[in-house]
Amino acid sequence: MRYDPSFYEGAAVHYRCGRPPYSPGLEALLADELGLDGSGRLLDVGCGPGVLTVRLAHLFETAIGLDPDPAMIAEGRRASQERDIANITWIQAVAEKLPAVAPGPYRLVTFGQSFYWTDEVRVAEAVYDMVEPGGALVLVGHHAEGRAVPPSPGPPRIPHDEIEALVRKYLGSTKRAGQSAPPVQALSLEEALASTRFGAPQVIFVPGIPDLVRDAESVVSGYFSMSFAAPHLFGDRAEEFAGELRELLRERSPDGVFWDWPGDTEVMLARK
Repeated sequence: MRYDPSFYEGAAVHYRCGRPPYSPGLEALLADELGLDGSGRLLDVGCGPGVLTVRLAHLFETAIGLDPDPAMIAEGRRASQERDIANITWIQAVAEKLPAVAPGPYRLVTFGQSFYWTDEVRVAEAVYDMVEPGGALVLVGHHAEGRAVPPSPGPPRIPHDEIEALVRKYLGSTKRAGQSAPPVQALSLEEALASTRFGAPQVIFVPGIPDLVRDAESVVSGYFSMSFAAPHLFGDRAEEFAGELRELLRERSPDGVFWDWPGDTEVMLARK
């Protein structure tokens, strides 16, 4: 899919506070599976505001966060500075420019819910040549379908169906991304990797956070962080939409807090 600079226009400032975190066991799983010991290099592709980059950087000597959106790179740099993490380099570029923009070798190359935005097979084949023997390409994301749902910690769940209906009220029934539509995948992520030199990946689930509670503003930011509801799509009605969303959330939870269950963290591990 051809990159459009407006895919996430205005979304970067909402991303870190609006997206639910991955499992707290993610780092330990990757360290155990790949023998990570603080040496070698990490490349996080489509890093956004550095969610994975910042979490994983301590497992490597150096880390690189790569993303085409300058606002996302700025947020990533801000996040690493806030945490006094000094071993991350930030690069603004599309994944299709690899390896030229960020030559290997790497022990690990990660994609946190970003692989499907790329020319998947082409990018994976480029990454294969950049990864050290024994290293891996890893896709990380949330997975709820078919996973056991934990008991509620008390607050109501985020009313996603009603919120998405509100988005359609403002933006229409066809989901948008930038100036067009979200990418259509000819292959599943697993099939795409299996068709490359990496071969079929190993799929591992790490338990998600069962009692994740978020406030209403985090929910609003969560939607503004999505390509299909990025602020620019609403034009001069963005604040109107946000106001109506806040009212909906007040009706559903007068206390202003919600339980979020995005699922377990899915790790798709393709070794070299």
